[in-house]
Amino acid sequence: MPHQRPRPKQLDSPLLPRLFKYMARFQVWTYRRTGGRLGGTWRMAAGFRKPVPVLLLEHRGRKSGTLYTTPLLYMTDGPDTVVVASQGGLPMHPQWYLNLRSQPDTHIQIRSERTPVHARTADPQDRARLWPLLLDVYADFETYQSWTEREIPVVLLRPRTEG
Repeated sequence: MPHQRPRPKQLDSPLLPRLFKYMARFQVWTYRRTGGRLGGTWRMAAGFRKPVPVLLLEHRGRKSGTLYTTPLLYMTDGPDTVVVASQGGLPMHPQWYLNLRSQPDTHIQIRSERTPVHARTADPQDRARLWPLLLDVYADFETYQSWTEREIPVVLLRPRTEG
């Protein structure tokens, strides 16, 4: 694990989670209405110079049963779509990741195509192979990893048939 750096204090504002929640809701709304033409690319931080594709991930609350949709950066690896449970380098896993561990069969939407998938956390060999590729897609994942003691999970979303 790389040397841990302190997370910038301004990122610990109690207002930020609420702001991110509303921004994500707006992005999902926009993405769905435009088939991903708007909201389908991340252009912030490292994505400013090298835009990153965005998908919509559905996940069901493991306690509430509520269906949620979260926009996430992604890359493809053969038949798999790969996402990262970085949570911006926070010390805890994102809720969507915990929900997927509980109910791994779900759907993703890339542009206007909705696909049933089965989620699994990458094993150490897959993670070691995929991590450098993910850093090439979005360099800030390395910064997020340096801000937390947890190993940031890499999640493989494998297409499945409905059934």
